[in-house]
Amino acid sequence: MDLATISQELNKRFLAPLPEFYKRRIVVWYDEEKEFEDQIGELELQDAKVLCVTGNNYFETKKTLAVDEPNQNFLLYNPMNYEKPEDDWLIDVELYSEEFRADLISIWMDEMGIPSSVALRNQVKKYRKFLNAKTRRDDVVKLSDGLDSPMKLQLAVMASIGKAQRTDPISIIKSVLKAGLNTDDNYLYQEFVKYEASDLFWSMANRITGYGDDHNLGKLAVHIILTAASRTLPTAVFDGLSDYMSQNGQLQAYCSDLVSDWVHSDDATSYMAMAENVEEEMHLVKRLSKQSASELADTEILPSINKIILTKIMTDIKNEIVEPDKIYSIAEKRRASAWFSGYKDYYDGILALAKMEDFFKENAAGFHIVGAKNIWKAYTTDYYKMDTYYRQFHMSYENSKKSYGGDLQDLFTAVCDKVERLYTNWFLDGLGHNWSEQAAAELAEKGYIDEIDRQEKFYNKKIKNADNKVYVIISDALRYEVAASLQEELSREMQGKVNLSSMQGIFPTETKFGMAALLPHNELTVEIKENDAGKKILKVLADGQSSDSVNRENLLKASNPESVAVKAKDLMAVSRAERSELVKGKDVVYIYHDTIDETSHTSETKVFNACEETIEEIITLVRTIVNDFGGINIMITSDHGFLYTYSPLTEESKTEKSEFVHRIVEYARRFAILTKGDDPEYLLPVKFMDGKTDYYGYAPRGDIRIKTSAGSGMNFVHGGVSLQEMCVPLIEYKHLRNSSKEYQKNKDKYDTKPVEVMLLSANHKLTNMIFSLNFYQKDAVGSNREKAVYDAYFVDSSGKKISDVQKIFADKIGADAQDRTFRCNFSLKSQAYDSKETYYLIIEQVDSTDLPQRIEFQIDIAFAADDFGFFS
Repeated sequence: MDLATISQELNKRFLAPLPEFYKRRIVVWYDEEKEFEDQIGELELQDAKVLCVTGNNYFETKKTLAVDEPNQNFLLYNPMNYEKPEDDWLIDVELYSEEFRADLISIWMDEMGIPSSVALRNQVKKYRKFLNAKTRRDDVVKLSDGLDSPMKLQLAVMASIGKAQRTDPISIIKSVLKAGLNTDDNYLYQEFVKYEASDLFWSMANRITGYGDDHNLGKLAVHIILTAASRTLPTAVFDGLSDYMSQNGQLQAYCSDLVSDWVHSDDATSYMAMAENVEEEMHLVKRLSKQSASELADTEILPSINKIILTKIMTDIKNEIVEPDKIYSIAEKRRASAWFSGYKDYYDGILALAKMEDFFKENAAGFHIVGAKNIWKAYTTDYYKMDTYYRQFHMSYENSKKSYGGDLQDLFTAVCDKVERLYTNWFLDGLGHNWSEQAAAELAEKGYIDEIDRQEKFYNKKIKNADNKVYVIISDALRYEVAASLQEELSREMQGKVNLSSMQGIFPTETKFGMAALLPHNELTVEIKENDAGKKILKVLADGQSSDSVNRENLLKASNPESVAVKAKDLMAVSRAERSELVKGKDVVYIYHDTIDETSHTSETKVFNACEETIEEIITLVRTIVNDFGGINIMITSDHGFLYTYSPLTEESKTEKSEFVHRIVEYARRFAILTKGDDPEYLLPVKFMDGKTDYYGYAPRGDIRIKTSAGSGMNFVHGGVSLQEMCVPLIEYKHLRNSSKEYQKNKDKYDTKPVEVMLLSANHKLTNMIFSLNFYQKDAVGSNREKAVYDAYFVDSSGKKISDVQKIFADKIGADAQDRTFRCNFSLKSQAYDSKETYYLIIEQVDSTDLPQRIEFQIDIAFAADDFGFFS
């Protein structure tokens, strides 16, 4: 600012009206740099005199102002610097006077809203090289919520230089480290050097992390990660590494905050790259591998943790050591940690195995139930779950192959071998043998088991005399255990009564027989016909009429003219109006769905994934029937189930057809229809079509397959009499409209709600930075209670988060409340806490607008104030 401009500005001030009760105006011009000391005599002022402070004329100046000329306007030029306010003899005058500055630093401070003080002025001068550009000054102001202290100014300057989004030390250090660990090549750090702020950066890093004097970003990263990891890992991991980390609790907390903030940010991949570099440089994988899986389960700081944990657990499984409780505990902790998604399939797989192992232990004595009906009941209430666990494992195993797994995938294959032995050699063999022995006599004599609903009776029993319009979804190869999962999903997703029961499928459990059995008929028979290729095949007739797919609608209409048969794909492929027209005025609607069986013809390994697709597709069908057609009564069933084993069967698991080849009418992997003759040695006789034909039925015992010519169909089979093939599900769904009496009366029972999570711990006073709290899931998942995910964290009275966020996956299905508890480890952020203030634990459901729980807490921790003292 030139002297003419200064004169103009000062004259404007002196000519302005005086404040009330003032008789004159005194303006103090501060010029600590003495930039205008030689020009002050050239200043031209109107109605004001100039007094210059020299450091030796304080008394004379005060006398002039107070005694000699008490009504005169004065410009008091003060070029002095004072270490302390009490050193300034004129401070009383200055306090009631107006301030004026004409130097560049003062202009910047005024522009940026920085209060005038020696400490702040010194900081602006110190970083004048950076603040020289207006865009950078604007950025500093924008980043800060007020530049009223040296620390705030320094943090804002560093945040601006380091391209950080916030002015806290953690954000600044994180931003710099993201730019690279090579100090010389890190472009952001070189900006600190360029603007003479590198010493400030390292002073801050030292104060909050404990890192030493060596200005090396790579070593800083090592120090931060090791210090943070020491909070949750055994001390043995860090033997001999004390020089690379801090053992001070407060510094550990700061490092942990920094890492946690980074790990759970949108830029977590940059942290992973840095952490992997530290792991390699410090040989941490070797150190971590010496710890047990349980000791590693509580940390998420190091990317290698998941692989090490899984390697240990799967190696134990490979060595026939399976500890379900340990697997449940570790998997529960890991799924709430960072990078879990990359290992989810492996964890899901070993969880499924753990459930299989628990089932094995509960039934270690084997299967020795007396009576086929009792075995059937045990299967439909409990044993089917083993099929579900097996399916869940193989979905995870198949999904894991979609990305490179390296050594972990090899170990997962070893786990798969254990699963196959447990499922095929123990469960299928044991249960299959028990079933075959107990069911053999009735199957040979009648072709079915007494006192169990039969598939052939379905139409007459459930459809013929139905009070209301009924929709029947028939899903090819929907076996009982898949239907059980479907029933659970329907209960949670739809507003209605859902009941699952079972029917024994007709023998052989093949599509053409099962589909015929579900159609209206008084009698089923068979005849041999030639197909288009001239090959003789067995045809199933319903009351003498073909039951092939092209004739199913005719058979339905023969029983009820207002019937229609449609494929699910065709129904969903047309518009809503066209769909409605198809079923308009119909009393019986048969909808044929085929995803599982269709998939088996192209890729047997995808069958279990097709089961999941089937559940989703049928729920969509049900929703369509309810919403588009106003349907109320819906039945879901199948033509047959299936047997599936992932591993190819050995020759011992197959039986030859050579002994009956000359008698074959029709046969496949799991059944044979033969002309009259001696019973084959290794096959179980099953009365065929109530004995009304000249043909005889046979099925392999257990899960044995009959040898056929080379081709597919060795893993996925049906046609036999195993429980998995013969147990046909029947889901009866009755939709409840909001206006229905049943719904109004039992609204709480039918309304689907997410399960609630409550705090179990009684003590609401925190005395440590790291602590644990217990929570419990109020209801079990099932029926009309669906699983939910909750975030739990602490906030202060203003709502600011003061802790890390712990996820609670509330999906427990156990009836015992003890099995629905969760233990979460929390870490408070490094700051000062007031024991007289109220803090809150927040429990909020993820992706929900429901009001979160707010539980009052007191925090009583002796902790240093949040003033790092790294400024001078």
